[in-house]
Amino acid sequence: MQYPVVDPNRPTLTSPAPLYRPLYLSITSTARGLQNFISDLRNAKSKEDESKRVSKELANIRSKFTASGSLSSYQKKKYVWKLVYAFMLGYDVDFGHAEVVSLVGSAKYSEKQVGYVAMSLLLKAGDSMMNMIVNSIRNDLVGSYDDAATSLALTSIANVSGIELMQALHVEVQRVLVSPNATPAVRKKAALCLLRLIRQLPDSIASADFAPHISNLLQDRHMGVLTSTMSLLIGLTSKHEQEYETMIPYAIHILSTLVLKKSVSPDYLYYRTPSPWLQIKLLRFLQYYPELMASGQAYVATLKQCLARILNDTDVSDSINKSNADHAVLFEAISTIVVFGDSGDEDLQLAAMRLLGKFISVREPNIRYLGLMTMSRLAVLHNNTNKEQIKTFQSVVVHSLKDADISVRRRALDLLFVMCDQTNAESIVDELITYLVAADAGIREQMVLKIAVLAEKFATSKKWYVDTILKLISISGDQVSDSIWHRVIVIVTNNSDDDLQQYVATTMFDVCSSKNAHVKAVAVGSYVLGEFGFLIAEEAGKSGEVQFQVLHQHWPLIDANTQGIMLTAFAKMYNLYEEIRPIIDPIFAKLKTSVDVELQQRSNEYRILGSLGPEIMEDILREMPAFDTQKVSTLEIALDQEHSDTHDVNVFKKKDPNSPASKRGSKTAQQEPEPEILVQAEPEPEPDLLDGFDDPPPAPIGGFDDPPLSKQAVTVGDPAAVASSFAKLLSTPQGVLFQNEYVQVGVKQEFRGSQGRIQLFAGNMGAESFTNFKLDMPQVPYLRTTVQDEMGATGAGCTLAPKQQARVMIMAEAIAPYCEAPGLTVTFETSTTTHSYPLKLPIVPTSFTEPVTVDKAAFMGRWGQLAAKESQEIITVSRTVDPAMMQQVAALLTGLKYGRCQEVDSPTTCSGCGTMKTGAKDGQGNPISVGCLVRIEANGDKFRVTARTLHPVVSQGVKETFCKVLKAL
Repeated sequence: MQYPVVDPNRPTLTSPAPLYRPLYLSITSTARGLQNFISDLRNAKSKEDESKRVSKELANIRSKFTASGSLSSYQKKKYVWKLVYAFMLGYDVDFGHAEVVSLVGSAKYSEKQVGYVAMSLLLKAGDSMMNMIVNSIRNDLVGSYDDAATSLALTSIANVSGIELMQALHVEVQRVLVSPNATPAVRKKAALCLLRLIRQLPDSIASADFAPHISNLLQDRHMGVLTSTMSLLIGLTSKHEQEYETMIPYAIHILSTLVLKKSVSPDYLYYRTPSPWLQIKLLRFLQYYPELMASGQAYVATLKQCLARILNDTDVSDSINKSNADHAVLFEAISTIVVFGDSGDEDLQLAAMRLLGKFISVREPNIRYLGLMTMSRLAVLHNNTNKEQIKTFQSVVVHSLKDADISVRRRALDLLFVMCDQTNAESIVDELITYLVAADAGIREQMVLKIAVLAEKFATSKKWYVDTILKLISISGDQVSDSIWHRVIVIVTNNSDDDLQQYVATTMFDVCSSKNAHVKAVAVGSYVLGEFGFLIAEEAGKSGEVQFQVLHQHWPLIDANTQGIMLTAFAKMYNLYEEIRPIIDPIFAKLKTSVDVELQQRSNEYRILGSLGPEIMEDILREMPAFDTQKVSTLEIALDQEHSDTHDVNVFKKKDPNSPASKRGSKTAQQEPEPEILVQAEPEPEPDLLDGFDDPPPAPIGGFDDPPLSKQAVTVGDPAAVASSFAKLLSTPQGVLFQNEYVQVGVKQEFRGSQGRIQLFAGNMGAESFTNFKLDMPQVPYLRTTVQDEMGATGAGCTLAPKQQARVMIMAEAIAPYCEAPGLTVTFETSTTTHSYPLKLPIVPTSFTEPVTVDKAAFMGRWGQLAAKESQEIITVSRTVDPAMMQQVAALLTGLKYGRCQEVDSPTTCSGCGTMKTGAKDGQGNPISVGCLVRIEANGDKFRVTARTLHPVVSQGVKETFCKVLKAL
């Protein structure tokens, strides 16, 4: 846009006024009272003096606002500025909102500026005043030809970002963006405002229809508009990739103009680099299409030239600012090459690798950090040439482990982890263990986990793997998690064909012989000597009695969990070596009154085993069977959690498909599916963004003086339908909890251990808006809950437009045994009716249960012990029970998280076992769990449901849950 050249000698009155007046001029030149107020606060000698001065001023402003006389424009602005300043200092300002609305609707720019600033700070999303201010903002957007007013409105919408405000004005923001009459300054603000809106309301734009408008914006010659449009395009593409794939040619054309032709306005040359910010955004947009290089399109060759030019022409500059800008573009180009993966150009990958090899050797820590991080991403590509070339930098990467900056050390550790394979595993693991001795606490836990994974994945022998883990325990035992030494036990137990078990028994005997052995080593030694100590018992100095003494010397120094493992080892020794039974008997007798419930129970059970006869004791204390190897390694799960926890979820960064978490495909690394939209409504036609600029805003429905209407109360739904929906959700992860012609409430739930995450989706199914819409969830003593609610449905209430949906996230943790599901009351008002629907949330004891599989003897023994805590009920179903229905019952048992006990059941019975997890702790700090058994017996058209648990309240809750589910069959 060409601006006229103004003659400085022309009279002031005819000189063009600036588009924006600086904010500080508006304050300091027109509000002397504000200056005095600020000076008084700065000169206050104490916090109390400041509070008194603010309270006095707020009282004065309140009296001025409530006085019958009208205020002048100067007074309004001055008092509102004072409210804004007091709010910025941290004082509560709960009045003056009507004056803010008045200023926003003013025709004067000076008043409008003050009003919009105050609105952005004083008004919050969901405030009732927002509904009164919408029409004023809409008029400034589409009914005004003042660019300053339009820019103020766009900035305020983005800053407030309330759901109701966005839903009411997103169409107008789109109109401003695509309007041919909008200036570049307004278009830039409109693009960034729309980006803020789609982050809050991703489905507010019909992507297929809006893509042509984006293509027109990408042909704008103004660099500022292009930069803002690319920010918006990246945000849109992160949600709808396919709809914006047609923008690729435009992005590559702009990139080639900047990189190859260097054709750009001098205003956008940053230290002789053409608009580096725009180059970065263009490259990030292309990263959303990893198969781009394999498409065979004509523009692929241009893209290769651009990437090659960036790789070849970037060099270190004497100017720090230019060097930073150039290297930012360079690393983004390398990231683009990495995203293209194996379908990309191999020459570009090799060139990127050479550059990265140079960068990880420089002294500048920022460049070295980026080089290590990018090389680790490049290393995971399935390209043998890349991997072999990366190995040549192994010594440089190992040297980076000693860097003073811990972030550089972390990236060096990541790179060593991904470059490791069978050929260099031992050398890398040895280097890492050597460095582990001197590593600080901030990186030790991460190092220990990755060393353990590498040692298991690339072990040259099982003995080398065991020795490596024992080194980890001896060097950094406190950072060795339980999952690491558990893997040692699994591998040793499952390898009975070779001499590994005897080797490990000998090794652990030697380790535990030292009084300074770490508690983790004692835990491993207790298990190994209890299971495999008999393999070395015939050797000199390693008899059963000596093994017992080696372990028992650590008893006073270990925690209760390790004592439990050692107690089991003593029981196995008691069975194997008769000569040490007189030594072990007093230990069992002493612990039968232990304050630790677990030790007390174990000692009593092991003590009684001796009186049951040698055959029973032999059968119960036999060697542990091989562990299930089909499960995902717990070490890999822990590593995936580490990657997923640190993953950047910003809309500008797409998830790396080559990350370790993605390759393993574990549950923790997978993207959670989007929740199902439960309100099925006919899609509304998308408004034409180029039409209707002159349409007046809709008139409000009704007036303030209209008499109130008497409303009829509706307080119940269909009881049978409510019970059926509730029962179905007890065994399924998502579904509809309640639905009628007015409202639909859906639930999506996930439980792990004692914790659960429940999402509620409440949708307006009618043709008119709901007011005072609330989801009331009373607190219960047996659940610890945290609620996330953007619309205020669980607080003061909100307004729900037709076909609109309110979403609430509930994080729940069971902290005590219970039997009754928590309540949920849905209330709202329409024009003629007040609705109230009492419901139950499907959070029952079985929600926090984990399945347990036991054999017949264990089940029947436990069943008899829990007879005193039984809860039983006989129910009648709608038809005679047949084999097909029993299969449904078995499926329900699994759906309610109970393990099947196959040997126990006949064709007309179904038995299961589980453990209810709670977040409560016992005296030793261990989580409290409740063992649960259930048995379902069929006879004709009846079921007898029997639940026996360690807690009678849980027995009742489990029984009622199964009865509800069976009645719904």
